[in-house]
Amino acid sequence: MACTDKKNLRVVYGDYTLGVHGEGFDYIFSYAQGGLESIVKNGYEWLYRSPKPTFWRALTDNDRGSKFHIKSGSWLAADMFINCIDIEVIMDGVSQGKPVAPGNNKYGSDVYANNIIVKFIYETVTTPVTTVEVVYDVNEDGAVKVSVLYKGAQNLPELPAFGLRMIMPTLADKYMYDGLSGETYPDRMAGAEEGVYVVDDLSLTPYLVPQECGMRMGTKWLEVTRHTSLNNSRTDCSAQVLRIEKNEDAFAFSCLPYTATEIENATHHEELPPARRTVLCIYGAVRGVGGIDSWGSDVEDAYHINAEEDIKFSFTIC
Repeated sequence: MACTDKKNLRVVYGDYTLGVHGEGFDYIFSYAQGGLESIVKNGYEWLYRSPKPTFWRALTDNDRGSKFHIKSGSWLAADMFINCIDIEVIMDGVSQGKPVAPGNNKYGSDVYANNIIVKFIYETVTTPVTTVEVVYDVNEDGAVKVSVLYKGAQNLPELPAFGLRMIMPTLADKYMYDGLSGETYPDRMAGAEEGVYVVDDLSLTPYLVPQECGMRMGTKWLEVTRHTSLNNSRTDCSAQVLRIEKNEDAFAFSCLPYTATEIENATHHEELPPARRTVLCIYGAVRGVGGIDSWGSDVEDAYHINAEEDIKFSFTIC
C-alpha cells in the first residue's frame, strides 16, 4: 500500500510547538516535550506520549543468569530518562533553527511548504554520555520518514536493544505485518517463515515470570488497528489503521500493552497494570536472548550489540 499524494503542507508556528497540516493529517512537534507530540490521521489521534529513543528490553531468565543487568543496567536509566538538547527545523531546505516565540511572530497563518524536517538531538544519562539524533522528514503526501542515529561512545556497556518507542492512547485491536512468523530474535529466527501475519492478541507470552517477549524480526511493513479513543466527543467508532513501512532495511518491532519498565517491575502476571495503551517499539538493533542455559551462559558473541559503534535505521509512517 503506497502513501497517496496530497496537497502542500500548511505550517503553523506556536510558542513552543510546530504544526504541520495537510489533507487528512495533522502533526504537532513540541519543543517542550522534545519530540513529535501528535499524529492525527483523518481526525484520529495516534500518540499518547512523544516517541523517544529506547535502549532497554525487559530481562529474560537467561539475562539474569548471566548478570547482564549488572553489566548494562545503566541503559535502563537511559531508557527512562533522556534529555533533548537541541532542535532544528528545516523548511524546503532552509534551516530556521528553533523557531520559538517571540522570534517566530514574523510568520503568519498562511505559511506553506513542500517539505518540513524537524531534528531532535537527545543526550543519554549514561557515563560517558552519548547522543541520539531523531529526524522527522514530512513530505507533501503526509508521509513521515523517521531516521534514527545512535552515536557510539567508548567504554559504554553493551546495549540490550536500540529503537524508537511510540505509545498509543488506547489498546490496539490487532496488528498485521509482513515479516517472519511468530516471536523471533537474532538468535531465534532460523525456523521462521516469511509471510503476512495477523496478531489479534497483544498479551504477553505466558512465561512464569513476565519478561521480554513479542519481538518480530525482518519486517517490511506493519499496520496497527485501533477503534477506541480518549476523545469522548468522537462518535465514529470505525477501525483506524496506522501503517509503517521499511525504507532501505527491514526492521524489528514489538507491539505490547506495556513498556519494558512495566514488565520489569512485575514478578508475576497479576502484578502487571491493566492493559490501557499500545507500546509500539521499532528497533534498529536487538540483542539475542541466549538459551544455552539460564544460570550463567551469555548470549553468543554474534548476537551482542556493541554500544561503542554507531547504529542507524529508518522507517516511514504513512
